[in-house]
Amino acid sequence: MEIKISHYYLIVDLEATCCDSGTIPRHEMEIIEIGAVMLNRATWEIDSEFQQFIQPVRHPQLTDFCTKLTSIRQQDVEEAPKFIKAISRFKEWIYSFPNHIFCSWGNYDKKQFIQDCAFHNFPYPFSSEHINIKEEFSEYLSVSKKFGMAQALNELGIELKGIHHRGIDDARNIAAIYRQIKSKLNNG
Repeated sequence: MEIKISHYYLIVDLEATCCDSGTIPRHEMEIIEIGAVMLNRATWEIDSEFQQFIQPVRHPQLTDFCTKLTSIRQQDVEEAPKFIKAISRFKEWIYSFPNHIFCSWGNYDKKQFIQDCAFHNFPYPFSSEHINIKEEFSEYLSVSKKFGMAQALNELGIELKGIHHRGIDDARNIAAIYRQIKSKLNNG
């Protein structure tokens, strides 16, 4: 029996349509940015990055709250492809890296992919394996508290780089967290 070894951690962070007034229910939120990095398990370096804005169709007009939170502008999503084209590009990119494991900070990103894939009738592009780095971080510290990504960076003494709540920047920052906890676990 061949043992499949994962060579990459595919670290994904999504941004989605959102509001602070309840006008966009959770089940109608849509991905507006995919940020992803391939973290090489041998070198602990990022070998490749993927960033894609997506044009929402349920609530095509971004709320002021969403724009302030993410820094994603209306123009960014209006000029972007719709979900099927964007996820097809993403799938092509991720499958150019064999033996990857889908990872994210918490389960939100996995659930959002499942929701959007179902809405657009597109097959879920990942295997069933998913690593919740937020949970692994709490286990690493031996605490039950769940940290936000920015809190976790602070806890490790790592500076947040880029813009918080931008998919590609958050994916890079999550990779920095994972690199540090995995290298300490492997060397400690």
